[in-house]
Amino acid sequence: MTITDRVPTPAIDPAAELTADSPAPALRTELPGPIAAEIIARDDAVTSPSLTRLYPLVAKRGRGLVIEDVDGNRFLDFNAGIAVVAAGHGHPEVNAAIHAQVDDILHYCSSDFYLPSYADLSVKLAEIAPMSGPTKSFLCNSGTEAVEAALKLARHRTGRPNVIAFLGGFHGRSLGSLSLTASKVRQRAGFGITVPGSFHAPYWDPYNPDALTGADYIEQVLFTKLTDASDVAAIFVEAVQGEGGYIVPPAEWLTELRELCDRHGIVLVVDEVQSGIGRTGTMWACRPADGPGIEPDIMCIGKGLASGLPLAGIIAKAELMDWEPGGHGSTFGGNPVACAAAVATIDLVERELADNARTVGAHLLAALESLAAEQPKITQVRGRGLMIGIDLPDHDAAEALQEAAFRRGLLTLTCGERTLRLAPPLVVTIDQADTAVAIIRDALND
Repeated sequence: MTITDRVPTPAIDPAAELTADSPAPALRTELPGPIAAEIIARDDAVTSPSLTRLYPLVAKRGRGLVIEDVDGNRFLDFNAGIAVVAAGHGHPEVNAAIHAQVDDILHYCSSDFYLPSYADLSVKLAEIAPMSGPTKSFLCNSGTEAVEAALKLARHRTGRPNVIAFLGGFHGRSLGSLSLTASKVRQRAGFGITVPGSFHAPYWDPYNPDALTGADYIEQVLFTKLTDASDVAAIFVEAVQGEGGYIVPPAEWLTELRELCDRHGIVLVVDEVQSGIGRTGTMWACRPADGPGIEPDIMCIGKGLASGLPLAGIIAKAELMDWEPGGHGSTFGGNPVACAAAVATIDLVERELADNARTVGAHLLAALESLAAEQPKITQVRGRGLMIGIDLPDHDAAEALQEAAFRRGLLTLTCGERTLRLAPPLVVTIDQADTAVAIIRDALND
């Protein structure tokens, strides 16, 4: 029995049926409403306290960028379930692909048998991969699993023990990926020794661009004081740092990292779990529209890949993915329904959504920069495509803005030390972007 079976939902006027064009925000109760409050109380009694639950949203359904809660309140979604719902909520093409696959088969283990949809998606990923030459893919369920797979593959391929990641980076919470994550101390607190041989370097700093970071720091500090380059299997880097604050490094910063890996025979793993699938206005953030970008050896993908269904994976150069049968696998990874949703999502991103992310993202960024010029509480605005961060004076201010936006019907998230991030579904319109900016302006002026 589901929550909605046990708790009656207010009747909604059929004339106001939810569509992607429904007006939002449209709030009809205090937040949380009475049904939401009851569900939250019941949930708190039986679920893990590790779930952060940033504000009291109890989502019931969604269309496009419009989320409706169990009390009938409608919100404008500018977090997309943490940058997951790439094609928007309930996109008809994605839903049609899901329904067609459900009617055929829900599951058969892709580690031991063949599935048409697994092959279809892998062929599509090979076509759009940002690597020259042939590639191969491994599919799993979540971003942390993709990072674990990349970590295993790099160590298997090189025979080296150590790995390097960046401060501020988020690569997951399972033990191997947690060894690379350096976003918030609470993500590591109390879990003892993580995987040995993990080192961290500073990421590019938008407030101090001349600081010693990236490849220079690795060469001058890590390789002289902590680990020999010949012991390093891989360097993991986000092409745009997500949880660390939506930080966009200059092209040459990533190029120097690529060159360092080439000099020392190190595998470069680019984590595009959050930044990939059109989010930055191109299919992959490591290949921006205004330059050639860099070529990963392994790339981690996830989040927006299947527009809401659990699917992630790695794409690697074919000669790199040389592990034996049974060397890695997944019971549910590459689920046929999720694969069908991913193929439909990628088709949409290639056809129209990456362009829309680039166009609307540029408009949104310009509008926020104008707001920053008049609003002293904003210390910096940065981003690319629909991956935009707004810095406030401190962490408390960022969380206060997140809460104030929610109370006005705009769904956002914080990240980094003091950043409010905007990552709406890639179907967002100019009008919706302007509405979001108006809400943020009103919240800041309050």
